[in-house]
Amino acid sequence: MLARLLIVCIGLVSAPGAAGAQAVRIKDLATFDGMRGNDLVGYGIVVGLDGSGDSLRNAPYTEEMLVGLLERLGANVGDEQIRPKNVAAVLVTAALPPFARTGSQIDISVSAIGDAKSLLGGTLIMTPLNAADGQIYAVAQGSVIAGGVTAGDDTTKVVQGVPTSGSIPSGARVEREVAFDFQAMERFRIALRTPDFTTAARIERAINNDLGDKVAVMRDAGTVDIDPSALGNPNPAHLVSRIENLAVTPETRARVVIDHKSGTVVMGEDVRISRVAVSQGSLTLRVRDESYVVQPNPFSEGQTVVVPRSTAQIAENPGIGLAEVRGSSLSDVVTGLNALGVRPRDLIEILKNIHAAGALHADVVIN
Repeated sequence: MLARLLIVCIGLVSAPGAAGAQAVRIKDLATFDGMRGNDLVGYGIVVGLDGSGDSLRNAPYTEEMLVGLLERLGANVGDEQIRPKNVAAVLVTAALPPFARTGSQIDISVSAIGDAKSLLGGTLIMTPLNAADGQIYAVAQGSVIAGGVTAGDDTTKVVQGVPTSGSIPSGARVEREVAFDFQAMERFRIALRTPDFTTAARIERAINNDLGDKVAVMRDAGTVDIDPSALGNPNPAHLVSRIENLAVTPETRARVVIDHKSGTVVMGEDVRISRVAVSQGSLTLRVRDESYVVQPNPFSEGQTVVVPRSTAQIAENPGIGLAEVRGSSLSDVVTGLNALGVRPRDLIEILKNIHAAGALHADVVIN
């Protein structure tokens, strides 16, 4: 973990232009208001599973969907009950990108909604995908790539990943376009993904330096308005292409991201630690289970008995003494933390306590 922290942070320090953040294209920092995607959702059935589908007794809606599908295809099911184990009911989700045209293909995600054990090897049958307005914008179908695998039987089972969800690359075809006349736009608004007054001001300055004064006006930390009327109303597509490729140096906030599950710590290059002393120790609990045999007295007609016995011990590891940690640069911070020589979990607690003491000058995000 300490080595991982060292590698991640040194990569930031030794990168070209470490004295300041690197220049980034505007298209990677912001989006143009109105040019957004739309979420799609639908429900359908996956067939062809190897006995890992829904148990129709617990998921009767799967049987209803299957019967409805067969009847639409001309099969006369009647009142007969269908009990296959190779069918699963699923929810299908997708994102319709802006400017998607009829006939283009998009990726989809498939997730089981019943008690199916796996979607591995299944095929999604034609499923309409609706937007928030209730209209059908795409139709999905194809072979599911499951997100995991399952092995073993009911007594011994090994599961890796999430086999009840999966994806189908290019699994949906767009059937309806979103009504949007891009050429009719007279003004544009740039929306920053991470609002920041300094970054917004730099975007305004970069656009005006390239196109002329008063073309761009910063409204707030997350918005920059573009008025192309002073340019003689050029082609909107060419104007957006020119603007989004301008380079700007973004202002980044000092941030530390801590992931408790994996024990990972990631720091931005602007993280600073004021002078602080740290003392750390840890407790270790050891529990040991033993069994000993109790023999009866001779000629007592008693029985031999096995008696379990548990012992518990708590030991305090020496840990570290009082150590000084401070850093005016990221490399100094990493050197100081690594010098503590503690385990990943202890390092996370130390960082949290340094932040609580007011010596860690950064936003701390804990996942």
